[in-house]
Amino acid sequence: MTSSTDSAPNPAVRVGIGGWTYEPWRANFYPDDLPQSRELQYASSKLSAIEINGTYYGTQKRESFERWHDETPDDFIFSMKATRYATNKRVLAEAGDSISRFIDSGIAGLKRKLGPIVWQFMATKRFDPEDFEAFLALLPKSVEGLALRHAMDVRHVSFATPQYVALARKYGVATVFNDSDDYPSFADITGDFVYARLMRTVSDQPTGYSPAALDDIADTVRAWRRGASPAVLPYADHETDAAKVDARDTFVYFISGAKERAPAAAQALLERLRS
Repeated sequence: MTSSTDSAPNPAVRVGIGGWTYEPWRANFYPDDLPQSRELQYASSKLSAIEINGTYYGTQKRESFERWHDETPDDFIFSMKATRYATNKRVLAEAGDSISRFIDSGIAGLKRKLGPIVWQFMATKRFDPEDFEAFLALLPKSVEGLALRHAMDVRHVSFATPQYVALARKYGVATVFNDSDDYPSFADITGDFVYARLMRTVSDQPTGYSPAALDDIADTVRAWRRGASPAVLPYADHETDAAKVDARDTFVYFISGAKERAPAAAQALLERLRS
């Protein structure tokens, strides 16, 4: 996986889940005799990425990041949610100290396994172009020699505008595609990678989605990896498209919905993408 701002010459597709500690997974994903201390090791052997959610709520120790690095395969990737103390501010332009504390908290302990950082905003946070641009200008491009990739998880309908899309492209940040009825769902490509959070798993499907739906998702992921913007998805800006590239790294996470089905959905998608 490349960490430059150019298109990826060998695009990677990463598929995973949010976190790795969830009690129902011990009944349908983890082996019965698996110690909880080995859940990350097991999950990372079946998936290609995990989104760390605990970093949204509180600071993690560098030693934890280093341990997670050591417990996972060489080609594994961790995305993570950034601190809510930065994104929940009334005035985003004042988030500099919170951003710095988070970036310098030890996330570089993941080394080359450090994937995109997701900045999740409250559903009540409206798009203020001047203030949001001030926030984007605060985001660092690297930490301890590691290039950083940023993804904006914006959850108010006011962001679904060409003005936001243009601003995100100006700063080279991705916009999270939330496939959900609860948040704005638009798939405009604004960065050099794609970040999708799929939230429609259902409990009555063993793999969370029907086989046909998973086939469609796989087709969409292949299109993203090629650098295309699939016509079947909704967009905020129908007049322009992102700069054409040959390929893009693509990150897909099964989040929310019937969460107990998320690992099965991720594995089913990975199987389709290998074929």
